[in-house]
Amino acid sequence: MRNVFLRARLTRTARAIVKTLLIAIATVTFYFTSDLALPQSAAAYPFWAQQTYPETPREPTGRIVCANCHLAAKPAEVEVPQSVLPDTVFKAVVKIPYDLSAQQVGADGSKVGLNVGAVLMLPEGFKIAPEDRLSEELKKEVGDTYFLPYSEDKENIVLVGPIPGEQYQEIIFPVLSPNPATDKNIHFGKYSVHLGANRGRGQVYPTGEKSNNTVYNASATGTISKIAKEEDGEGNVKYLVNIQPESGDVVVDTIPLGPELLVSEGQAVKTGEALTSNPNVGGFGQQDAEIVLQDASRVQWMIAFIALVMLAQVMLVLKKKQVEKVQAAEMNF
Repeated sequence: MRNVFLRARLTRTARAIVKTLLIAIATVTFYFTSDLALPQSAAAYPFWAQQTYPETPREPTGRIVCANCHLAAKPAEVEVPQSVLPDTVFKAVVKIPYDLSAQQVGADGSKVGLNVGAVLMLPEGFKIAPEDRLSEELKKEVGDTYFLPYSEDKENIVLVGPIPGEQYQEIIFPVLSPNPATDKNIHFGKYSVHLGANRGRGQVYPTGEKSNNTVYNASATGTISKIAKEEDGEGNVKYLVNIQPESGDVVVDTIPLGPELLVSEGQAVKTGEALTSNPNVGGFGQQDAEIVLQDASRVQWMIAFIALVMLAQVMLVLKKKQVEKVQAAEMNF
């Protein structure tokens, strides 16, 4: 009886181990096929920042990590009110300008329109306002934009994109301010807002590999002996540029479909020389802003103080007129 019990227990344990191994293999296989073998298919920025930098998308230097993959610098703007009251909804307007006639290189090498994406770092306690707090006018301005929190415990960091750039040159973030009366961790004062916004695909994947949206350079000095076009089993086309150094074996540079080749067979090249054009028309930009979480009682006291000063000024003017009348009467007398 005891042997039967032990045999059954070992069987359950073996099944659990096999199940765990199968799940692990499936997970690793999915990761490598989606992120490493075909990294260009997962161009869902700024999702990359969320996955690669789980704590915060902003480095200690102040640079937002999207700049690690989007190497070209482009302008980005964020507009927020100078001050807001507690528990109120306001607009943060993000602008991502670019030439709408520009087209980027897609993952398959074809020309497509640019997508845009943004990460907005709000002060602690601020978050995207729930739909029931939005006015009808604000709902129309926001449209179908989907806002994704950076993580469950970081609702103040908001991600958007990728979304079509032709429709979203301007993105409206409906923001709800916190209330220090209900949250003792929140205090009145001045806070910083950080924006990172990109348009177009990146030049480098988080895995360290180049995308097909960048310049490819010669990895050796020599003469181009052959340029071959190759297609893998999944239909992805690439060029194999063979460089023959003066001594040593042939060096092969692999170039995906997208960048335009600037070299030809028989041409001499040097290490670091561009083999292709630069197809990138997008880029990344960031901007900082400040917002004040204002105490309503302070505003009321300020209004009262201004009214008191104005009243004092009026009283001084009236008193001066009265004194002048008395002086004029005394002189006539």
